[in-house]
Amino acid sequence: MLSRVAENLYWLARYVERAENTARIVNVNANLLLDLPKGIAPGWKPLVDITGAHELFEEHYKDYGERQVMRFLLGDERHPGSILSALEAARENCRTIRDFVPREAWEQINGLTLYAREGLQKGLTKNGRHPYLRGLITHSQLINGLLDGTMLHDQGYEFLSLGRYIERADMTTRIADVHSAALLPDADEVRPYDNIQWVSVLKSLTAYQMYRRSTQIRVQRGPVLGFIFKSPRFPRSLRWCIDHSRTCLERLPRNEACLRVNGRLSRALDAAEPERFSQKDLHEFVDELQLGIGDLHEEIAQTWFPPLVSAGAA
Repeated sequence: MLSRVAENLYWLARYVERAENTARIVNVNANLLLDLPKGIAPGWKPLVDITGAHELFEEHYKDYGERQVMRFLLGDERHPGSILSALEAARENCRTIRDFVPREAWEQINGLTLYAREGLQKGLTKNGRHPYLRGLITHSQLINGLLDGTMLHDQGYEFLSLGRYIERADMTTRIADVHSAALLPDADEVRPYDNIQWVSVLKSLTAYQMYRRSTQIRVQRGPVLGFIFKSPRFPRSLRWCIDHSRTCLERLPRNEACLRVNGRLSRALDAAEPERFSQKDLHEFVDELQLGIGDLHEEIAQTWFPPLVSAGAA
C-alpha cells in the first residue's frame, strides 16, 4: 500500500473520532451544568483543558465563558481540534483517497462536514445545541459503521482502525485526568454531588449503561477509573484500544518497532491499579500513558508514512 494512502486513512479515522468525541464531551458538560448547583458546577474551562489547547484559546479569547468555549470547540477554524476543523480535515483526507473507500462513505463524510458548517450558528445557541451535537455524534457513528461494514478489511482498513483506536485512547486518558482533577480535586473526600460528576465522566465516553451492566455497583471513583482504563470488553476503554491497536499492527509488515511501543503501553496498564490511585498518582500515570501514545503515533508515522509530506497534525 502507498504510504500516502495509509497516512490519509489513518488521519481520516482520527479526525472523525476527534469530532465525535468533542461533540460528546460538550453535550455532556452542558447537561452536567444543569444538574449541579452554580457553586459546584465545573464551568467550561475543563473542556479546553481536555483538548490541551488552552494556550491557543487564551491567544484569541479573554475568558472561559460558555459562548467563547463553545465557539472555540465547535467552529473556530484557527483551532485544529475544533469539530469543524476536524471534519474539514477528514473530508480532505477522504477526498484524496476516494478510490480506497466506499462511495457512500465519502458522501456521508462530505454531508457531515456541510451539516457541521451550515448548522454551526444554530448549534451555538442553547436551544439548538443538543440536536446539533446529537446529529454530529450520530452521523460520525454512521460513518464508522459504514466503513466497517463495506470497506475491504485489508491493510488500508488496519490503518483506518489504528487511527481510530489511537485517537480514542488519547481522548479516554484526557477525560479521566482532566475531569477527575477539575471535578473532584480531593479524591479522598466524598462530596454530595460526586455521583453526578462521575456519571458525567462515564457519559462522556458513552459508558454509563455498560459500566452498570459490567460492575453492578453504584457509580464511584475507583470502579469508574478501573472500568474506563482496564475493561477488556468496553470498546472505549484504554485496555480495548491498546489490545485492538496491537491486533492491527500484527497484520502489517515491518511492525517490530511499533509492537515494542505498544507492548510498553500494555505492560504499564497491566501493572497499574487505577482504582487505588490518588489524584497525583492518576495524573502521573496519565502523563506516562500520553507519552506512550505519542511515541506509538511517532513510530507508526516513521515506519509507514511519507517522511516529508504530512496529511494531518496531532
